[in-house]
Amino acid sequence: MTNKTHTVEKIGGTSMSRVDQLKDTLFIGSRQGEALYGRVFVVSAFGGITDLLLEHKKSGEPGVYGHFANAESDHGWHEALTRVGSEMRKRHNAVLDHPGDIEQADAFVSERTLGIRNCLIDLQRLCAYGHFRLSEHMLQIRELLSGLGEVHSAFVTTLMLQRAGVNARLVDLSGWRDEGNVTLDERIAQAMERIDPHTEMPIVTGYAQCAQGLMREFDRGYSEVTFSRLAALTGAREAIIHKEFHLSSCDPKLVGEAAVHKLGRTNYDVADQLSNMGMEAIHPKAAKTLRQANVPLRITNAFEPDDPGTLIDDHAAETPAVEIIAGLDIMTLEVFEQDMVGVKGYDAAILEVLKRHGVRIVSKVSNANTITHYLDTSFKIMRRVEKDIAQVYPSAEITTRTLSMASVIGRDLNGLSVLQRGLVAIADAGLSAIGASQGPRNVDVQFIVDRDDLQAVIKALHSEFIESVRPRLTRAA
Repeated sequence: MTNKTHTVEKIGGTSMSRVDQLKDTLFIGSRQGEALYGRVFVVSAFGGITDLLLEHKKSGEPGVYGHFANAESDHGWHEALTRVGSEMRKRHNAVLDHPGDIEQADAFVSERTLGIRNCLIDLQRLCAYGHFRLSEHMLQIRELLSGLGEVHSAFVTTLMLQRAGVNARLVDLSGWRDEGNVTLDERIAQAMERIDPHTEMPIVTGYAQCAQGLMREFDRGYSEVTFSRLAALTGAREAIIHKEFHLSSCDPKLVGEAAVHKLGRTNYDVADQLSNMGMEAIHPKAAKTLRQANVPLRITNAFEPDDPGTLIDDHAAETPAVEIIAGLDIMTLEVFEQDMVGVKGYDAAILEVLKRHGVRIVSKVSNANTITHYLDTSFKIMRRVEKDIAQVYPSAEITTRTLSMASVIGRDLNGLSVLQRGLVAIADAGLSAIGASQGPRNVDVQFIVDRDDLQAVIKALHSEFIESVRPRLTRAA
């Protein structure tokens, strides 16, 4: 499987919830015979299932993992696991038509949830003895639970496609009752060893159990890591991520569908800038894997299979152009210390505090006696950061603010006067920028603005750099 004739394609959880519609477009559509194959699909859990298994991604409401981790009694996590089973049955009943397939899916859910329930009960019993600590096993529990969501959606998708006459094959990387002491590459290689994607359609779980533990570093971003390693190891011609929208010049909900452009072509550098702004086209580590393996990435709309979407590779832009306007709510950490001038080490101490608290740095600026970090974090964590820095530099003035950042991004911004034109566009809209910065590589320009002004600033920048420059090319859903 190293002749670069197949693709590896990933489907996210929101799209998976409409997998029955994808059957008639993405999976099959007008394809027949050999045209059905040459594609390996990596699937996420049905939308919302991972939230029930772990915790809600936005609200933090505990799922099975959250209840188990903080259990004062067994009732919470038992009830949460029962709820997961019920919701899984509801989801596959919505996408499967044949009673026999539904019966198999019901039995699959019962068998897996019972196995997990027994595993957690046994672990609680074991850790009742002083020689064992439950805290030492929490990461493995998180992975065990998370893998259930992916293997369920993969199993259901395989049943659905087999019923439709496709030679689909479930590839379960979750390590259920398998040898656990294998690397990610070994897990993938062993699973794909006897599979020919040109005669069958592998449906692969987005979660892969391995010795290094994907969630230790990537937490819920593990499916893109599995996807990228699978593409690299099998020598894919292309890696494709199917979303419910095109990769566009801006959020259509903000500036209007008629105003946005589908990117069509960009590079991994732009993808990295989007990740920095919290708009991941793909996890940066997954992008690195694809780049090193020389596998181009394509982002498509899953429900528009005839549209080629946006190709991401290492090619430079033919001409300088702004490609996308993105925004992010941030917090600023400003450390002013008069004695900082000419003294080394101030920034290193601040960075150590930020690292200890797991704070993501979006950008930073500094002058003779002030270092300002723009951070993607919460009020709660910022209070801890302030306290720790004050202990290191008791005479420093530490100031925090809630602001936002608007970023103008493109493969090549040379000669476009983005910084100057952006400030003028913001001023013409009756707004102001608190700060602005541009690096020497000319791939992004950042404007710091009041949080209440972010949407209006994005609209003004999009109008200046996108709408006024070129006609609308295509609808970006």
